Amino acid sequence: MLSSLPRHRALALCALPVAALFAVVGLAPLPYAIAQPGTTADVLGKDKGREVITITGAPVRPTEGQLRMTTILATGPSTEVDLGDVADAWFRADRAVLPRESVYPSGKSDAEIEKRNLGQMKQSQDAATLAALDYLKLDPEEVKVNLHLADIGGPSAGLLFSLGIVDKLDAGNLTGGKVIAGTGTIDADGTVGAVGGVSLKTQAAARDGATVFLVPKAECSDAQAEQPKGLRLVPVTALSDAVASLRALEQGQESKVPSC
Repeated sequence: MLSSLPRHRALALCALPVAALFAVVGLAPLPYAIAQPGTTADVLGKDKGREVITITGAPVRPTEGQLRMTTILATGPSTEVDLGDVADAWFRADRAVLPRESVYPSGKSDAEIEKRNLGQMKQSQDAATLAALDYLKLDPEEVKVNLHLADIGGPSAGLLFSLGIVDKLDAGNLTGGKVIAGTGTIDADGTVGAVGGVSLKTQAAARDGATVFLVPKAECSDAQAEQPKGLRLVPVTALSDAVASLRALEQGQESKVPSC
Protein backbone atom coordinates (compact mmCIF):
# COMPACT_ATOMS: atom_id res chain seq x y z
CA MET A 1 0.00 0.00 0.00
CA LEU A 2 1.07 3.59 -0.63
CA SER A 3 1.00 4.37 3.13
CA SER A 4 3.84 1.94 3.75
CA LEU A 5 6.23 3.71 1.40
CA PRO A 6 8.72 6.34 2.60
CA ARG A 7 7.15 9.82 2.61
CA HIS A 8 9.31 11.22 -0.20
CA ARG A 9 8.46 8.26 -2.43
CA ALA A 10 4.75 8.60 -1.63
CA LEU A 11 4.80 12.26 -2.59
CA ALA A 12 6.60 11.46 -5.82
CA LEU A 13 4.08 8.77 -6.72
CA CYS A 14 1.15 11.09 -5.92
CA ALA A 15 2.66 13.75 -8.15
CA LEU A 16 2.74 11.45 -11.17
CA PRO A 17 -1.03 11.53 -11.85
CA VAL A 18 -1.07 15.34 -11.38
CA ALA A 19 1.81 15.78 -13.81
CA ALA A 20 0.08 13.49 -16.29
CA LEU A 21 -3.13 15.52 -15.93
CA PHE A 22 -1.28 18.77 -16.67
CA ALA A 23 0.39 17.16 -19.66
CA VAL A 24 -2.97 16.05 -21.04
CA VAL A 25 -4.52 19.50 -20.46
CA GLY A 26 -1.52 21.16 -22.05
CA LEU A 27 -1.94 19.12 -25.22
CA ALA A 28 -5.73 19.04 -25.35
CA PRO A 29 -7.52 21.44 -27.73
CA LEU A 30 -9.34 24.30 -25.99
CA PRO A 31 -12.49 26.19 -27.10
CA TYR A 32 -10.61 29.39 -27.92
CA ALA A 33 -9.35 31.32 -30.92
CA ILE A 34 -6.15 33.38 -30.93
CA ALA A 35 -6.46 36.75 -32.67
CA GLN A 36 -3.84 39.25 -33.79
CA PRO A 37 -3.72 42.49 -35.82
CA GLY A 38 -4.75 41.79 -39.40
CA THR A 39 -4.49 43.62 -42.68
CA THR A 40 -5.75 47.11 -43.43
CA ALA A 41 -7.06 48.42 -46.74
CA ASP A 42 -7.43 51.93 -48.11
CA VAL A 43 -11.03 52.27 -49.29
CA LEU A 44 -10.00 55.32 -51.37
CA GLY A 45 -7.51 53.22 -53.29
CA LYS A 46 -7.37 49.93 -55.15
CA ASP A 47 -7.59 46.31 -54.11
CA LYS A 48 -5.99 43.76 -56.44
CA GLY A 49 -5.93 46.28 -59.25
CA ARG A 50 -9.55 47.40 -58.90
CA GLU A 51 -10.89 50.58 -57.33
CA VAL A 52 -12.48 49.73 -53.97
CA ILE A 53 -15.20 52.36 -54.54
CA THR A 54 -16.61 52.97 -58.02
CA ILE A 55 -19.39 55.55 -58.47
CA THR A 56 -21.53 56.39 -61.47
CA GLY A 57 -24.35 58.92 -61.86
CA ALA A 58 -22.61 61.80 -60.03
CA PRO A 59 -19.35 63.74 -60.34
CA VAL A 60 -16.47 62.08 -58.45
CA ARG A 61 -13.61 64.25 -57.20
CA PRO A 62 -9.96 63.23 -56.71
CA THR A 63 -9.09 62.29 -53.12
CA GLU A 64 -5.98 62.66 -51.01
CA GLY A 65 -4.68 60.69 -48.07
CA GLN A 66 -6.08 57.33 -47.04
CA LEU A 67 -9.09 55.90 -45.24
CA ARG A 68 -7.99 52.48 -44.00
CA MET A 69 -10.43 49.86 -42.78
CA THR A 70 -8.89 47.45 -40.27
CA THR A 71 -9.19 43.75 -39.56
CA ILE A 72 -8.08 41.11 -37.11
CA LEU A 73 -6.64 37.73 -38.04
CA ALA A 74 -7.87 34.78 -35.97
CA THR A 75 -6.99 31.11 -35.92
CA GLY A 76 -9.40 29.19 -38.13
CA PRO A 77 -12.58 27.53 -36.85
CA SER A 78 -11.03 24.07 -37.24
CA THR A 79 -7.59 25.05 -35.87
CA GLU A 80 -6.83 23.46 -32.51
CA VAL A 81 -5.60 25.79 -29.76
CA ASP A 82 -3.90 24.26 -26.72
CA LEU A 83 -2.85 25.55 -23.31
CA GLY A 84 0.58 26.57 -24.60
CA ASP A 85 -0.99 28.74 -27.31
CA VAL A 86 -3.29 30.40 -24.79
CA ALA A 87 -0.49 31.02 -22.29
CA ASP A 88 1.72 32.57 -24.98
CA ALA A 89 -1.07 34.85 -26.25
CA TRP A 90 -2.17 35.86 -22.75
CA PHE A 91 1.06 37.73 -22.09
CA ARG A 92 1.37 39.42 -25.49
CA ALA A 93 -0.09 42.84 -26.28
CA ASP A 94 -0.46 41.91 -29.95
CA ARG A 95 -2.55 38.80 -29.27
CA ALA A 96 -5.99 38.19 -27.78
CA VAL A 97 -7.61 35.01 -26.49
CA LEU A 98 -11.27 34.87 -27.53
CA PRO A 99 -13.98 32.26 -26.98
CA ARG A 100 -14.19 30.43 -30.29
CA GLU A 101 -17.97 30.86 -30.43
CA SER A 102 -17.56 34.66 -30.24
CA VAL A 103 -15.58 34.48 -33.48
CA TYR A 104 -17.16 31.52 -35.26
CA PRO A 105 -20.70 30.18 -34.84
CA SER A 106 -20.68 26.64 -33.46
CA GLY A 107 -21.70 23.71 -35.59
CA LYS A 108 -20.77 25.41 -38.87
CA SER A 109 -18.23 24.21 -41.42
CA ASP A 110 -15.41 26.44 -42.67
CA ALA A 111 -17.30 26.91 -45.95
CA GLU A 112 -20.52 27.88 -44.15
CA ILE A 113 -18.66 30.39 -41.98
CA GLU A 114 -16.97 31.95 -45.00
CA LYS A 115 -20.33 32.24 -46.76
CA ARG A 116 -21.83 33.89 -43.67
CA ASN A 117 -18.97 36.39 -43.39
CA LEU A 118 -19.20 37.33 -47.06
CA GLY A 119 -22.95 37.77 -46.67
CA GLN A 120 -22.38 40.13 -43.73
CA MET A 121 -19.89 42.11 -45.82
CA LYS A 122 -22.43 42.49 -48.64
CA GLN A 123 -25.12 43.69 -46.20
CA SER A 124 -22.59 46.10 -44.68
CA GLN A 125 -21.70 47.51 -48.11
CA ASP A 126 -25.36 48.04 -48.98
CA ALA A 127 -26.02 49.83 -45.67
CA ALA A 128 -22.86 51.92 -46.08
CA THR A 129 -23.97 53.06 -49.51
CA LEU A 130 -27.45 54.02 -48.32
CA ALA A 131 -26.04 55.85 -45.27
CA ALA A 132 -23.58 57.87 -47.37
CA LEU A 133 -26.08 58.81 -50.07
CA ASP A 134 -28.66 59.76 -47.45
CA TYR A 135 -26.09 61.97 -45.69
CA LEU A 136 -25.33 63.69 -49.03
CA LYS A 137 -29.03 63.93 -49.95
CA LEU A 138 -28.46 61.96 -53.15
CA ASP A 139 -30.96 59.58 -54.76
CA PRO A 140 -29.77 55.94 -54.67
CA GLU A 141 -31.83 55.34 -57.82
CA GLU A 142 -29.66 57.84 -59.69
CA VAL A 143 -26.26 57.40 -58.06
CA LYS A 144 -24.84 53.89 -58.22
CA VAL A 145 -22.01 52.72 -55.98
CA ASN A 146 -20.02 49.53 -56.40
CA LEU A 147 -17.79 48.38 -53.54
CA HIS A 148 -15.04 45.83 -54.07
CA LEU A 149 -12.82 44.38 -51.36
CA ALA A 150 -11.67 40.80 -51.88
CA ASP A 151 -11.03 38.16 -49.22
CA ILE A 152 -12.47 40.17 -46.32
CA GLY A 153 -15.74 39.32 -44.60
CA GLY A 154 -17.89 40.63 -41.79
CA PRO A 155 -19.66 43.96 -41.19
CA SER A 156 -16.97 46.04 -39.47
CA ALA A 157 -15.84 48.03 -42.54
CA GLY A 158 -19.22 49.76 -42.88
CA LEU A 159 -18.20 53.12 -41.41
CA LEU A 160 -15.07 53.38 -43.55
CA PHE A 161 -16.99 52.50 -46.73
CA SER A 162 -19.48 55.28 -46.00
CA LEU A 163 -16.70 57.78 -45.34
CA GLY A 164 -14.99 56.80 -48.57
CA ILE A 165 -18.17 57.39 -50.57
CA VAL A 166 -18.70 60.77 -48.89
CA ASP A 167 -15.08 61.76 -49.55
CA LYS A 168 -15.36 60.92 -53.25
CA LEU A 169 -18.69 62.73 -53.76
CA ASP A 170 -18.66 65.71 -51.41
CA ALA A 171 -16.71 68.95 -51.66
CA GLY A 172 -13.71 69.22 -49.35
CA ASN A 173 -11.14 66.74 -48.17
CA LEU A 174 -11.92 64.42 -45.26
CA THR A 175 -8.41 63.11 -44.67
CA GLY A 176 -6.39 66.32 -44.96
CA GLY A 177 -3.85 64.18 -46.80
CA LYS A 178 -3.31 62.02 -43.70
CA VAL A 179 -3.75 58.31 -43.09
CA ILE A 180 -7.02 57.86 -41.20
CA ALA A 181 -8.10 54.44 -39.98
CA GLY A 182 -11.07 53.09 -38.09
CA THR A 183 -13.69 50.44 -37.59
CA GLY A 184 -17.41 50.20 -36.94
CA THR A 185 -20.56 48.74 -38.40
CA ILE A 186 -23.07 51.12 -39.95
CA ASP A 187 -26.83 51.08 -40.40
CA ALA A 188 -28.62 52.64 -43.35
CA ASP A 189 -29.60 55.58 -41.11
CA GLY A 190 -25.92 56.30 -40.38
CA THR A 191 -25.76 54.83 -36.87
CA VAL A 192 -22.31 53.40 -36.05
CA GLY A 193 -22.19 50.13 -34.13
CA ALA A 194 -19.61 48.32 -32.03
CA VAL A 195 -17.29 45.62 -33.35
CA GLY A 196 -14.77 43.21 -31.84
CA GLY A 197 -10.99 43.23 -31.58
CA VAL A 198 -10.62 47.02 -31.37
CA SER A 199 -7.36 46.94 -29.39
CA LEU A 200 -5.81 44.75 -32.11
CA LYS A 201 -7.17 46.93 -34.91
CA THR A 202 -5.56 50.05 -33.45
CA GLN A 203 -2.21 48.24 -33.61
CA ALA A 204 -2.81 47.31 -37.26
CA ALA A 205 -3.70 50.94 -38.00
CA ALA A 206 -0.58 52.35 -36.35
CA ARG A 207 1.61 49.74 -38.08
CA ASP A 208 0.26 50.91 -41.45
CA GLY A 209 0.83 54.60 -40.83
CA ALA A 210 -2.43 55.91 -39.37
CA THR A 211 -2.37 58.86 -36.99
CA VAL A 212 -6.13 58.98 -36.31
CA PHE A 213 -8.42 56.07 -35.47
CA LEU A 214 -12.22 56.34 -35.56
CA VAL A 215 -13.71 54.02 -32.94
CA PRO A 216 -17.31 53.29 -31.94
CA LYS A 217 -17.82 55.35 -28.78
CA ALA A 218 -18.94 52.33 -26.74
CA GLU A 219 -15.53 50.72 -27.32
CA CYS A 220 -13.27 53.61 -26.30
CA SER A 221 -11.99 51.77 -23.23
CA ASP A 222 -11.09 48.71 -25.33
CA ALA A 223 -9.23 50.90 -27.81
CA GLN A 224 -7.33 52.60 -24.98
CA ALA A 225 -6.20 49.27 -23.52
CA GLU A 226 -3.36 48.91 -26.04
CA GLN A 227 -3.38 52.38 -27.62
CA PRO A 228 -0.30 52.78 -29.81
CA LYS A 229 1.82 55.87 -29.24
CA GLY A 230 0.98 58.68 -31.65
CA LEU A 231 -2.47 57.32 -32.58
CA ARG A 232 -5.38 59.62 -31.73
CA LEU A 233 -8.65 57.90 -30.83
CA VAL A 234 -11.78 59.71 -32.01
CA PRO A 235 -15.10 58.29 -30.73
CA VAL A 236 -18.06 58.22 -33.12
CA THR A 237 -21.71 57.23 -32.85
CA ALA A 238 -22.91 58.17 -36.34
CA LEU A 239 -21.62 58.88 -39.83
CA SER A 240 -22.42 62.57 -39.38
CA ASP A 241 -20.18 63.05 -36.35
CA ALA A 242 -17.38 61.03 -37.96
CA VAL A 243 -17.48 63.40 -40.95
CA ALA A 244 -17.66 66.43 -38.64
CA SER A 245 -14.62 65.26 -36.65
CA LEU A 246 -12.55 64.63 -39.77
CA ARG A 247 -13.47 68.03 -41.23
CA ALA A 248 -12.50 69.73 -37.97
CA LEU A 249 -9.15 67.92 -37.92
CA GLU A 250 -8.50 68.86 -41.55
CA GLN A 251 -9.22 72.51 -40.72
CA GLY A 252 -7.01 72.48 -37.62
CA GLN A 253 -9.94 72.90 -35.22
CA GLU A 254 -8.64 70.42 -32.64
CA SER A 255 -10.90 71.67 -29.86
CA LYS A 256 -13.99 70.55 -31.79
CA VAL A 257 -12.81 66.95 -32.04
CA PRO A 258 -13.75 64.58 -29.18
CA SER A 259 -11.26 62.07 -27.81
CA CYS A 260 -11.63 58.77 -25.98
